[in-house]
Amino acid sequence: MLNFVLVLVALVIVITIHEFSHAWVANYFGDPTPKVNGRVSLNPLKHLDPIGTLMMFIVQLGWGKPVPVNPNYFQNPKRDEALTALAGPASNLILALLIAIPLRYFGEMMNADIRFFLVILMDISIILFAFNMLPFPPLDGSKFLGWFIPRAMQRGYAAFLANGTAYFLVFLVLDRFILARYFGFSILSGFIGFVLDLVKSVIFLGM
Repeated sequence: MLNFVLVLVALVIVITIHEFSHAWVANYFGDPTPKVNGRVSLNPLKHLDPIGTLMMFIVQLGWGKPVPVNPNYFQNPKRDEALTALAGPASNLILALLIAIPLRYFGEMMNADIRFFLVILMDISIILFAFNMLPFPPLDGSKFLGWFIPRAMQRGYAAFLANGTAYFLVFLVLDRFILARYFGFSILSGFIGFVLDLVKSVIFLGM
């Protein structure tokens, strides 16, 4: 029961920092929309999505409310929107790096529950980073990708953002219920597992 509670707390922390970072960076670049909506805050209640929160209790995986952003306020909309999108995943990666410091140097001296919580917090942070950097809408990676799309391809990119979510959902269903169930492997799980192992091997210097 305690481990379940610790996982939920870790999820809330990671999601809150993720959404706050989107809001803070958008506000920094001149968009007041997140601040007007109360999203430039570390109060978890400002960021938790009702369904996403419910899913935390059901499958121990959830999500937050998307931060409203109006690129018309940005001085450099293409760059600033991309960096606003990157802010969420980047904050999760930074959090994982910070957690790794006490784990590496003091992990063996820690209380077992504290160590479990920090490891879970670090792992969830890396997983959320990896998942959100996938270049498919509505994930952050799709908006960050926009920074590199040539002007001649902007119309196609806009169509991709408008319709890509449906294709991504189809991929998730096929990956989970066809590939994983009948072929014994998952593209998504394999990718996230690879990133998780890679990041942890780097921040722990192979330890």
